[in-house]
Amino acid sequence: MRDTRESRLLLVLLVAIAFALITVDIRGGEDSPLDGARQAAASVFGPVEDSVASAVDPVGNAVAAVRESGDRHDRIRRLEEENTKLKQRLGSDDRNRARSAELDKLLRTAGAGQYGIKGAQVIGIGAAQGFSWTVTIDMGSDDGIRRDMTVINGDGLVGRVTTVGASTSTVLLAIDPDFTVGTRMEGSGELGFATGRGDRSLHVQLLNGKARIKKGDRMVTFGSQADKPFVPGVPVGKVVRVDPTGGDLTRTLQVRPYVQFSKLDIVGVVVQPPRDNPRDTVLPPKPAKPKPTPTVTVTANPSATATSPAANRS
Repeated sequence: MRDTRESRLLLVLLVAIAFALITVDIRGGEDSPLDGARQAAASVFGPVEDSVASAVDPVGNAVAAVRESGDRHDRIRRLEEENTKLKQRLGSDDRNRARSAELDKLLRTAGAGQYGIKGAQVIGIGAAQGFSWTVTIDMGSDDGIRRDMTVINGDGLVGRVTTVGASTSTVLLAIDPDFTVGTRMEGSGELGFATGRGDRSLHVQLLNGKARIKKGDRMVTFGSQADKPFVPGVPVGKVVRVDPTGGDLTRTLQVRPYVQFSKLDIVGVVVQPPRDNPRDTVLPPKPAKPKPTPTVTVTANPSATATSPAANRS
């Protein structure tokens, strides 16, 4: 329709009529004269509204689905958080079980050597006093810890206490280059001195250059006078190499320590030495040698009654 003066007047007239009808319908309420017309319109446009509603319902369902999807995401998030917490608790339980097993092993070792110990936990690693290989434990003078006490774990010799504070102490590890301990070979009793070499095997020098030593032989601490800094009988390690003597008066060995120093956690400080030297009794039992499997050889047995051709002719 062209935009003319007549069309604009018609539009204004239609709007005025619409407002008049709305006013009459509102004032009439249920007795409105337009009620019949409204019902007729409803009967005409009802099917159209149903069709439109059917078309719009999927959109509404989609909106509801999005809203429910958000709820599902919230539930999934909460479940994931609960799962994470559960895993953390399980991880903590695993650590507790590992520590409990380590403590049990420590107590068995202390019992075998009759060492009076106080259990401690490693809480720091580093050069507290300028040493290269030290750890800090959570026990000090308030707990009865003193300088030059032997430190062990369930596997064997860890080190010795060097510095003591009120609630913490520094332990010099057996692998430190400044660490030296007297040793005794299992069985033969050959004496020597073990020195740390960092992350390499211990260097052990036997006093007897003619001692018969082989790979796999084991050794323990010899012990110190008045049991400080070392009590006797603590497992030290196993021989992994025997160096040639070369005519020297002493013999040099390479020994792998029993203790895994990179995994230290629970240790025991020996506060009471044993009454008697335990010698080799603290060493773990040697693994049983595998029994040889019997073999049966079956050979063909030639017939003893073979008949010669001459006998057949006769």
